Amino acid sequence: MRAYQIGPQTGLASLTATTRPDPVAGPGEVVLKVRLVGLNHRDLLVLEGTYGARRPEDRIPMSEGIGEVVAVGEGVTTVKPGDRAIFAHFVTWLDGDFSPSAFATDLGITHDGWLAEQIKVPGVALMPVPDAVSDEQAILASAALTAWHALVEVGAMKPGDLVLALGTGGVSIYALKIAKAAGARVAITSSSDAKLDLARSLGADICINYRTTPDWAAELLAQTGGKGADIIVETGGQATLSQSITASAANARIVLIGGLGGAATSGLPNFGTIIGKNLTIKGIAEGSRAMLVRLLRAVETSGIAPVVDKVFGFDEAPAAYAYLKGGAHVGKVLIKLD
Repeated sequence: MRAYQIGPQTGLASLTATTRPDPVAGPGEVVLKVRLVGLNHRDLLVLEGTYGARRPEDRIPMSEGIGEVVAVGEGVTTVKPGDRAIFAHFVTWLDGDFSPSAFATDLGITHDGWLAEQIKVPGVALMPVPDAVSDEQAILASAALTAWHALVEVGAMKPGDLVLALGTGGVSIYALKIAKAAGARVAITSSSDAKLDLARSLGADICINYRTTPDWAAELLAQTGGKGADIIVETGGQATLSQSITASAANARIVLIGGLGGAATSGLPNFGTIIGKNLTIKGIAEGSRAMLVRLLRAVETSGIAPVVDKVFGFDEAPAAYAYLKGGAHVGKVLIKLD
């Protein structure tokens, strides 16, 4: 089969086309023919050698996709040949509370991922995709699952809540989609008025350009009559956490997801606000199989669909990485296999 490997992890040029033997399904395993793959920010970090320890150079990358079952090993009951199927990339985290042991089996990182014509997966991790859900809608296992975990599993979102999403990347756009489907209000930030216009067209209620309004927390408070946001999808990390605390409503939930804003330039001058507002600050990894099942059901019933920015062919995978790194996208960048 055709595949890509991550090479020496010195930058985008490390991504290398290769060929591998077709995988064989052993007991408890399933082989999928890959149909569609979703790119995420951590895929860039892997190629740059900055996502934890460097990985073997022959690792097949990418942690999010949808495939068609072509072979099922003995004992598998979750799917059958011909099913379209997906899985949460922490394949041993099936349900219950998170354990650091989940990081030991992370497809696309510790084990081979989606950027190949076929992928082998533990059968217990898989779930079939209903006919009513398109391939594009089923690209859920990273950005969408993270947003769901933040809003629903941690944030206990309810109609009328105000969700604040930082930026217009994959997680934030899915947070916007999921929140609006649940009857919540959404505030979103960006440095681009054009991206904010798109977010507004998707239903965002408050749009703030953090480049022209650097004190975006004060602006959010002004636009909410001093109340603030009930749930904050914190993708900026240390550099934006202080403003997120300021922008929070009493009893808000700040869910830490990433560090796209870079390092902090100072400590938390508003540390006491965490206590004064009774805030909850929680870090999360993507999510479990059980969470993905619930998300998939919500997508099926509500018709939530991704914003697809651009679709590349399998032979164009290096260009897809470069496009994602350029940062001009809004929503998902995908790779489609014939």
